Amino acid sequence: MKRYFITGLLIWVPLGITLWVLDLLIGTMDQTLLLLPDSWQPITWIGFRIPGLGVILTLLVIFLTGLATANIMGQRLVDFWEAMLLRIPVVKTIYNSVKQVSDTLFSSSGNAFRKVLLVPYPHPNARSIAFQTNMPDEIRARLPEEHVAVFIPTTPSPVNGFYFYVKKSEVVELDMTVDQALKVIVSMGVATSDTKPENLRSRYAGNQ
Repeated sequence: MKRYFITGLLIWVPLGITLWVLDLLIGTMDQTLLLLPDSWQPITWIGFRIPGLGVILTLLVIFLTGLATANIMGQRLVDFWEAMLLRIPVVKTIYNSVKQVSDTLFSSSGNAFRKVLLVPYPHPNARSIAFQTNMPDEIRARLPEEHVAVFIPTTPSPVNGFYFYVKKSEVVELDMTVDQALKVIVSMGVATSDTKPENLRSRYAGNQ
């Protein structure tokens, strides 16, 4: 009885969480429909709500924005808008920081989280998975030895973590992709790069 119950959980829990995340994302993107005038709202001329229309609108706006800013005139408008934002004290700090992060993450020339490392944390006899990131020149110049800047994510929520500077001699570079490392972190080591859900179910059923 217990074996069948756990096997059922292994099937429904990942599916339920996946559907919940998709519903959250779609529901958030559907909020963009509120930017349209009432007469343009799909529910006005269709008569009922269709989930996902906001996703289409969001993707369309992102695509058109990229298309419009790909030329000289569009780039000048973006530069003008950014110059206006950077003159506002509080907005300047927030916008500039977020823009640097987004440019690094989404730009093809960015170098954030390009390497997966093994670093000594939280004490010298333990090792944690970390992602190499950027180090300010001022800090690099003041460190006596060569260091690397790393982000050590927490488990099971990798969006939180710690930003450290570690001696390069104490760092082990792993032959893993960022996606593979995130899978290990989120699953707390249960799922690895060669672990599939059906293997987990069969492994559990075989041990009973």
